[in-house]
Amino acid sequence: MVASPTSSSGTEVPPVLPSIPLSKEPVVPASEQSIGGLVREATAQVSTLVRAEVELARSEVTAEVKKGLQGSVFFIVALVVALFSLFFLFFALGETLALFLNRSASFWIVFGIMILVAGLFGLLGYLRVRRIRKPERTISSLKESAQVLSQRGRGEAHPQLNGHGTR
Repeated sequence: MVASPTSSSGTEVPPVLPSIPLSKEPVVPASEQSIGGLVREATAQVSTLVRAEVELARSEVTAEVKKGLQGSVFFIVALVVALFSLFFLFFALGETLALFLNRSASFWIVFGIMILVAGLFGLLGYLRVRRIRKPERTISSLKESAQVLSQRGRGEAHPQLNGHGTR
């Protein structure tokens, strides 16, 4: 069955991905294969499986990101309209203050309020960004994985290491 671009319910269905076929090799009884041959075959099959899984994940994530981007366009338009309408709000505030004060003084007051609000949000943004930290657990996990893989590459199955990297 081949997926169509839209299902009967009208929602989008990700396109069908071409499969990565496993290579057909003559079947050799396990007793006649060398350990190296078995490892090579297993490695090739695992590699093919991992590539297929990564491709599937990439296609699913891509489809969901496209939906999110299309939806975010509406939020951006709403934000732009709201920002432009703020001009009229501040102008109306200035005109309202002009009923009680000198017109230029009322617009200077509105301008000052706008600068204070912008400064407050700028400070809040700075304080929030300053709290961003590097991903310590991810870095630690990657270092451990690299260490394990480098040890396996040297042929050590399960080395018993002390804190200094020696046995």
